[in-house]
Amino acid sequence: MQVYVIGDSISIQYGPYLQGYLKGIMGYARKEGEEEALLNLDCPQGANGGDSSMVLSFLKGKVRSGGIDSDLLLVNCGLHDIKTDPSTGTRQVPLRQYEHNLRSILETVAALRPRFIWLRTTPCDETVHNRAGMTFHRFSADCAEYNRAADHIMRDAGVPSIDLHTFTLNLGADLYCDHVHFHDHVREKQAAFIAGWLMAFTEHRNAQPGHSGDT
Repeated sequence: MQVYVIGDSISIQYGPYLQGYLKGIMGYARKEGEEEALLNLDCPQGANGGDSSMVLSFLKGKVRSGGIDSDLLLVNCGLHDIKTDPSTGTRQVPLRQYEHNLRSILETVAALRPRFIWLRTTPCDETVHNRAGMTFHRFSADCAEYNRAADHIMRDAGVPSIDLHTFTLNLGADLYCDHVHFHDHVREKQAAFIAGWLMAFTEHRNAQPGHSGDT
C-alpha cells in the first residue's frame, strides 16, 4: 500500500511525522521539491502544492507523464486560494473558480490509479495573520466557506474526506507558531490523526466482500 500527498505547507510540516506513523504499514511519497518549498512557505513552489489552480495543473501534468504510482492520493488546497488582497478584497482564487477547479481535479484524477481522498483545509490565526505590513490577508469566514463548498463537491462525488480542520481546532489553544503554521506538537497530532484515519479506511476497504486487498 502506497500513499501520495499533494498539499500546501501544512502538509509539508506534518509530512515527516505522517511518514513515521505509516512506517511498516504503507509507503509515503509527496509532490517533489521540499527544499525549494521551504525557502518561503507563503510562496508556493516545489513540494508546496499551492492553490487549486496549481494543484489542477500538477495533476494534469501527472496524467500526461504516466500517472502516480500509488494506491491512495491525499489532496488539499484552500489556504492559498483564500489569500486576499488587503486593498481590493480580491481572493487569489474566487470561490466559484475554486469550485470549478475542484470539479476539474475530480475529472482529472479519474484517469489516475490512486483512490482520491480529500483533506479539509486547516484554520489560520486571523488576528495574527492580518496585521499591518502583511502583503495578503486570510479570513476564517473564507476558510469556512471554501471548506463548505469542498464538502458539498466531495460528498456529491462520493469522495471520502479527512476533517483535519475540525480536528486541529479541537486541539485547544497554543496551536500556531505564526499566522497559519502550527507548532511541532500540533503537526505530530495532525499526522497521527491522518495516519489513524488511513489505517481505518484501508482496513474497512479490504474487509469489503470481493476485495482482495492491496499490496
